[in-house]
Amino acid sequence: MGRELLTWIKPGAPWPRKHQLVAAAARAKVARIGFVGDLMLGRLVSEQLRHGRTPESCWGDIGPLMRQADGVIANLECAITTHAQPWHRTAKVFHFGADPKAIDVLRAGNIRAVSLANNHILDFETAGLFDTLDTLDRAGIVHAGADRSEAEVFAPAAVRIGGVEIALFSVTDNEPPFAARGGEAGTAYLDPSDRASAARPSAAEIVRARANGAEFVVLSCHMGPNMVLEPSRTIRSYRTDAVARGIDIVHGHSAHVVQGVERIGHSLVLHDTGDFLDDYAVDPILHNDWSFIFFLETDARGLRRLNLVPVMLELAQVRRARPDEAGPICARMIAQSAKFGTDFAQTAEGLELVLQA
Repeated sequence: MGRELLTWIKPGAPWPRKHQLVAAAARAKVARIGFVGDLMLGRLVSEQLRHGRTPESCWGDIGPLMRQADGVIANLECAITTHAQPWHRTAKVFHFGADPKAIDVLRAGNIRAVSLANNHILDFETAGLFDTLDTLDRAGIVHAGADRSEAEVFAPAAVRIGGVEIALFSVTDNEPPFAARGGEAGTAYLDPSDRASAARPSAAEIVRARANGAEFVVLSCHMGPNMVLEPSRTIRSYRTDAVARGIDIVHGHSAHVVQGVERIGHSLVLHDTGDFLDDYAVDPILHNDWSFIFFLETDARGLRRLNLVPVMLELAQVRRARPDEAGPICARMIAQSAKFGTDFAQTAEGLELVLQA
């Protein structure tokens, strides 16, 4: 609270009374934070950017909502680089590299922090990773989960969104060859089925993040196979164990389809936030073109409300779902979340989960 008070109390002003201090602390903890899934900005997305598509148009009519939030957290499912040599140390089918112009797409979408622990961030080798890190740093976009050494990849990133200090951890169980080992660059890879590996982030690491000022601790995890509508028992256990160790919000992604939301005490598990911007072929049954933007509101007492706005993905663009599209998108989420004991209410915007009485 001290840092907020230093900016709140004007020089020469009388020292505020106790109720004023409480009010200042409460205001400082209010935020509206957006969470979205995979952003793949390479291939046809970058091609469209090179041929005149504006960064703002990628977000369609959902863009204003993203910019009205205090900030958005996403998974960056590609490298941002001009490096031409793809990953070749092991066999790999897809290589996703985005044009440097793609950084303006992130800016236009109010993306404040990204998870990099995934199976595409090293698609253009360590040079592509380093380009990505440098580009994000220049843009002021916080990142976690891939870096220049093993010690760095498991460290949380700090980001202030609205009036809230957030510690962002990022891990993946995808693409073991990308793992950072020793002094080598790579990702924060772990095996959720291995007890020792799955103990990260540890309770001590989470406590340390809070001691360093974090009011909310987020675990962004890229886990599990593609095109599955429910997490495996192992992955669900990993996430619920992480909550037991002190994680406030689990931000899941990897399946390319949205999975259910699970409420555990005062914490939330977004099991998979699906895709959000890409050029992928659409599965007509599993509908990887159905998604949401997850808006989480906080206040001084903690997580307050979760609102889900249904969206449709098109080529290199996302837009708000029309009423006839929103119905089945929301119905699937209601059914998926009910399996975890989570009951959403339907609203004019989409879905709502009230977390405080």
